[in-house]
Amino acid sequence: MPGPPSLSHRALALQPSLTLAISARAKALQQQGVDVCSLSAGEPDFGTPEFIVEATIQALRDGITRYGPAAGDPELRAAIAQKLSLENKIPTTADQVLVTNGGKQAIYNLFQVLLNPGDEVIIPAPYWLSYPEIVRLAGGKPVTVRSSASDGFGLDLNLIEQSITSATKVLVLNSPGNPTGRVLCLSELEALAELVRKHPNLMVMSDEIYEYLLEDGESHHSFAAVAPDLRERCFVVNGFAKGWAMTGWRLGYLSGDSTVIKAAAALQSQSTSNVCSFAQRGALAALQGSRDCVRAMAVSYNTRRAELCTGLQQMEGITLVPPRGAFYAFPRLPDAITDSLAFCERALEQEGLAIVPGGAFGDDRCVRLSCAVSRETISEGLSRFQRLLTSP
Repeated sequence: MPGPPSLSHRALALQPSLTLAISARAKALQQQGVDVCSLSAGEPDFGTPEFIVEATIQALRDGITRYGPAAGDPELRAAIAQKLSLENKIPTTADQVLVTNGGKQAIYNLFQVLLNPGDEVIIPAPYWLSYPEIVRLAGGKPVTVRSSASDGFGLDLNLIEQSITSATKVLVLNSPGNPTGRVLCLSELEALAELVRKHPNLMVMSDEIYEYLLEDGESHHSFAAVAPDLRERCFVVNGFAKGWAMTGWRLGYLSGDSTVIKAAAALQSQSTSNVCSFAQRGALAALQGSRDCVRAMAVSYNTRRAELCTGLQQMEGITLVPPRGAFYAFPRLPDAITDSLAFCERALEQEGLAIVPGGAFGDDRCVRLSCAVSRETISEGLSRFQRLLTSP
């Protein structure tokens, strides 16, 4: 009997998403009747606003069920370009926009058309766990630039510059950040722009998926707006999942230089083709409708984020950089705990608490907790977390 088919080197090296794996494990335990308190969620706990749902239902009734342009519905591309131009202060035309199956595909497409084997991508850590894997799938080499909770997870421009080599192609930015909830301020982005100007071959990918989820008093700044002279080297990744609670809709977008967007659209035409036609009408309604729903969700996250952070800051041995955006906290564990994965496995088995190990995000001394759950779940999760810290 012949053996099973051999996998490619690419497949063998690929690491599956740990956040999705932990969420799946938690749900499986719950289905088995285990009392699980999950703070692992990376998605809003709200339903999609009704006016978006209604627009999508109407699109179905109107027969918007056929293939569409691979780059996206022309009206939606134009609306995204208008949003970027007016809200983000990045002058954008429709041919500079690609509609993708979620923000993850936007990143995947970009790296596939930009990177050659051996090209390096600088990724400040802690980072969203998919960045390095998507770089590797494109044949690139992820280069991690570390920061720590003791330094407020600040960008170290000296370390970033020291990491730039002749092979460096892209610098990744993510603000508000996952997992830290950190928001890059205007002065940081201006200083970073000065660094990028010194390296004319360096491009910037700015992941802005959490732009609407900000603490009171915080402002979101797009890098391409802060440095308009660098706009041709900047690419924005965004989508509808977090701001409008549309995770399952798989609607994202990539914007930037039209030549690169055209290449990314060609790639998409040979992989997934167009994003679901009628779902794109829902995204169009989201952009054209009131933002009251987005603001209401942000206010709710702010309340729950504050409760989560207050509870964590009261625990002995925990170091927390207060998150100012998104819906996560990324506390540093006590010094005696050095293996975040082992800690999270113990949390699930011993306390039925589902949290995500920081090692997946590039910092094995931390764990990620989500506040995109009920206040009761946050309270219960904090109690279980405290018991873990005090148990042998």
